Amino acid sequence: MRMYDIIKKKRDGNPLSTEEIYAVIEGYTKGEIPDYQISALCMAIYFRGMTDEETTALTLAVRDSGDRLDLSNIKGLRVDKHSTGGVGDKTSLVIAPIVAALGLTVAKMSGRGLGHTGGTIDKLEAIKGFRTDLDSEEFERVVNETGIAIVGQSATLAPADKLLYALRDVTATVDSMPLIASSIMGKKLAADDDCIVLDVKTGSGAFMKAVEDSRELARLMVEIGKRAGKRMCALITDMDRPLGCAVGNSLEVIEAIETLKGKGPRDLTELCIALAAHMLTLAEKGSYEECEQMVHRVIDSGEALDAFARMVKAQGGDPAYIYDPSLFSTAQYQKEILSPVDGYISLMNTEQCGVASLLLGAGRNTKEDEIDLEAGIRLLAKTGDRVKKGDVIAFLYTNRQATLEAAEKTLLESITFGDTAPEPRPLIFDIIA
Repeated sequence: MRMYDIIKKKRDGNPLSTEEIYAVIEGYTKGEIPDYQISALCMAIYFRGMTDEETTALTLAVRDSGDRLDLSNIKGLRVDKHSTGGVGDKTSLVIAPIVAALGLTVAKMSGRGLGHTGGTIDKLEAIKGFRTDLDSEEFERVVNETGIAIVGQSATLAPADKLLYALRDVTATVDSMPLIASSIMGKKLAADDDCIVLDVKTGSGAFMKAVEDSRELARLMVEIGKRAGKRMCALITDMDRPLGCAVGNSLEVIEAIETLKGKGPRDLTELCIALAAHMLTLAEKGSYEECEQMVHRVIDSGEALDAFARMVKAQGGDPAYIYDPSLFSTAQYQKEILSPVDGYISLMNTEQCGVASLLLGAGRNTKEDEIDLEAGIRLLAKTGDRVKKGDVIAFLYTNRQATLEAAEKTLLESITFGDTAPEPRPLIFDIIA
């Protein structure tokens, strides 16, 4: 089959066969199909879309483009949670220990942060000695001993996704629903978990800004997962404000620890409980209400915090940090951010808040950038809160003093003040089961 004919077929709005899709992904991964033809196909998909059957085939082709994890030696029902990314999203650090404490197995691969969103691996590396580069034997051993391990993504896992994303990024075809869904689910299915809960963000700090777009992406990914034989569920959750109060690597780990102690911010706690309860429900541990009670129990008893400490120790980290977060080092420079007016915080541009954290050194513009693990923002007020002029609404932290002025300006520009309280916005918009 000729690539020319496949491009023309999709350009004209016709569905591609599974064989054609596999041929494209295999040929591109091997370097046999040039970038300009794949660019043309991506643009045709952008405008013409794909059926659920096509998108599933594309996802499975991406999954099969490289190695697939063999987790057959890992005991227990394997569960995972994937977030589409946001600002202050440290839910994996809370949820994984909770469900592990309740007998589920978490063998998780996570990524690093890029741009305004943070990465789970960067956050964990803020814990002294913690290793995210375990080989397959170490990975299996840690999971079987503790029920939980979180490591960096393998470069050989779904390599077609990396190639496609780099191309989409420079050809204005990133925001195509089939291409987004196949990118996310191709990697998830290569990890071969039994149950997957998706946290699909919506709002100013999310990739999907509109709830309806987030709902359609969630529906599509759940359908792909079900077609691949997985137990699936997706929550549509708010990212029109940062999640929790901490933005930045070590700051977010500390907040996750406080949440595992039952002392975390209300929004982060609520979302973590919901995500963990849905993971347990998919694993048939009980009704949603029963699973929610189980989550509360292991938080209140300290079992979830102990599970986190066991994982940290098994992966080379110092578990003392989990029981005493004051051991985390703090940034050399700190700055209070004061409210310029009396009134309500009526809106936060969450992406811009993430950019302010990036300017402080907590994120990367390119994958080669070094990050400052101690840098970030701690918010004392968020959307809906009433403030007075001169109130401290945030603290900035960095080891790069020269960045403070630009970060302060960016953070204040991200906040809109008003005379009246904004309409309440739900934390969880919808559940796709």
